Amino acid sequence: MSFTYKTKVNGTMNFEITQEELDSLDVISTTPSSFHLLISSKSYHPEIIGSDFLSKSYNVRVNNNAYEVTISDELDQLISEMGFSLGGIKHVHDIKAPMPGLILDINVTIGQAVKEDDPLLVLEAMKMENVIASPKEGIIKSIVVTKGQAVVKDTLLIEFE
Repeated sequence: MSFTYKTKVNGTMNFEITQEELDSLDVISTTPSSFHLLISSKSYHPEIIGSDFLSKSYNVRVNNNAYEVTISDELDQLISEMGFSLGGIKHVHDIKAPMPGLILDINVTIGQAVKEDDPLLVLEAMKMENVIASPKEGIIKSIVVTKGQAVVKDTLLIEFE
């Protein structure tokens, strides 16, 4: 079974490359980041000058021309087909209690700007203190609970603008 990699060059040009095409390339490594490539009797000298493995993007220089290349493998394409995205924007509008408990502390105020993972409040459940952190960057629109209040699962705690 053959797999096709999807590549995008400089954010505009799209190419599909099969594993068989990659395997048939006449390429040798000259350094850990430089190569010599021969295609149709023409010589190319690609060099990887930068990479971001998380986003699978690479800055490549080929014969003194610079390119930004992103590569989608089988897993990336499957995730995209399922409608998910890695590192996408989080669309969270409110925080609800993940379990019943008692609000021990509220660490934010209305109108306060918070960053992802900032502590919002402390919920005691089953004799354990659980810090509820912000799932995204945003501004606190409202705080629906008060310190000392008992809540049940799925009680609205905080809303974002």
